[in-house]
Amino acid sequence: MGNYFESPFRGKLLSEQVSNPNIRVGRYSYYSGYYHGHSFDDCARYLMPDRDDVDKLVIGSFCSVGSGAAFIMAGNQGHRAEWASTFPFHFMHEEPAFAGAVNGYQPAGDTLIGHDVWIGTEAMFMPGVRVGHGAIIGSRALVTGDVEPYAIVGGNPARTIRKRFSDGDIQNLLEMA
Repeated sequence: MGNYFESPFRGKLLSEQVSNPNIRVGRYSYYSGYYHGHSFDDCARYLMPDRDDVDKLVIGSFCSVGSGAAFIMAGNQGHRAEWASTFPFHFMHEEPAFAGAVNGYQPAGDTLIGHDVWIGTEAMFMPGVRVGHGAIIGSRALVTGDVEPYAIVGGNPARTIRKRFSDGDIQNLLEMA
C-alpha cells in the first residue's frame, strides 16, 4: 500500500481527508502526515464514527498538524481507576464470565483545538483538553491539561515554556479572533 501523502513537503487540508463525523475541522487547517503514511482520521484514536453520543474532536481554522499527532478520545475508554480492577469488562460482554458487567465508560468532553494552533510531530492529546488560539505544541509533547492561548508548551507532561506575546498583545489578538 502506498503512502497517503505524495511528499513530506506538502500536507493535505483536513477538509479533504476527514471522514469521521465526530471530527469537526475549520478552514485551511492541514495535516502533514507523510512520515506516518495515514490520513488524519487515524490520528483520532478510539473515536467511533458510527455513534453521535461520544466526545467530539474540534479543530479550528488555520491549524498545522505534524505527522503522527494523536488525539486520545472516548473519555476513560471504560477504565475506572477507582474500581477494584481497571479492566473494561463491559466491552467483553459476550464472554459468559462478564455477562452483566457494568459499563465503566465516562466521557471527558470534547477535545477543542483553537484557531492557528501549530502541533508538532507526534504530539499526543489526552481526552477533553482545550488548546487556546495561537498555541504551539512541541513535538512529542503529552498534553494532559488545557493550554492557554498563544502559549508554547512541550514535554511530558506538557508544560508552558513561554508565551508567544505579551499579555496585552494576546488580549488584542483574542479580541480580533
